[in-house]
Amino acid sequence: MRDFSDLGEREILALAISNEEEDSRIYADYAEALREHFPASARVFTEMGQEENEHRRRLIELYQEKFGEHIPLIRRQDVRGFVQRKPVWQMREIRLETVRKQAELMEMETQRFYRQAASRSTDASIRKLLGDLAEAESEHETTAEKLMAENLTRDARAEEEHTARQMFVLRYVQPGLAGLMDGSVSTLAPLFAAAFATGQSWNAFVVGLAASLGAGISMGFAEALSDNGSLTGRGAPLLRGVICGAMTTLGGLGHSLPYLIPRFWTATMLAIAVVAVELAAISWVRWRYMDTPPFAAAFQVAFGGALVFAVGILIGSS
Repeated sequence: MRDFSDLGEREILALAISNEEEDSRIYADYAEALREHFPASARVFTEMGQEENEHRRRLIELYQEKFGEHIPLIRRQDVRGFVQRKPVWQMREIRLETVRKQAELMEMETQRFYRQAASRSTDASIRKLLGDLAEAESEHETTAEKLMAENLTRDARAEEEHTARQMFVLRYVQPGLAGLMDGSVSTLAPLFAAAFATGQSWNAFVVGLAASLGAGISMGFAEALSDNGSLTGRGAPLLRGVICGAMTTLGGLGHSLPYLIPRFWTATMLAIAVVAVELAAISWVRWRYMDTPPFAAAFQVAFGGALVFAVGILIGSS
């Protein structure tokens, strides 16, 4: 790798050409990745890619005029300190807001590059073009807003926001909620059965810890192996498995940790209070993201939790 300060005008122009080509391909990849779920935004990135191609054409014409036909292959990964960008094809999931922020960052970085390159050039035509391109990059934010206004009508934006919310629920909320429900409810029976059977806080904690970790591992693997996301759009299976397993473990640990308190009844009362908070949180998530009526969500979760809780106490007291 070489420092940017060591590059000559010929190398800077070659790097600029390569940079514009890569940015154009990135925008095209974004457009293709968004086309199925966000067609209006895909059109915006297609047009932004076309603008990058126009910049590349102008740079090539100037290079041919100054240095001839051969353009050396100088890429940004060959220059020390140049910002590296993760290839789109390596991204497991493409989130609309992430793509938009990344596009803004790309324009800002390219603008900075052109300004630095222009300040180092002694050739008037090269300096003028690089300065013009820096200004064009700074105006891209306005251009992007104009393109969005043309393509993202109120109905199109509302539809895309609805789709983004659905994908967020499928990829993050649903596996997290499934894990939290399983961890909070399914571990109640073994935990309180052990508590009332032994009357010892430590024994109850050990059983609760084992049940929480075991359920977390089981739910994590079950979620990760149930669906690879290719047909349902539920996203990366590994990420879903981690979310589901972590929330399952967290749900079980919430009412197991109070049994670290040596006093049995103090620990039990605190554990019951934690269970109430967990069930309330589950009800809120079901109402907030699953469009479940609040009363129905609270009743369903509370009824199920009460049944499991009662089973644990009855078995432990028998």
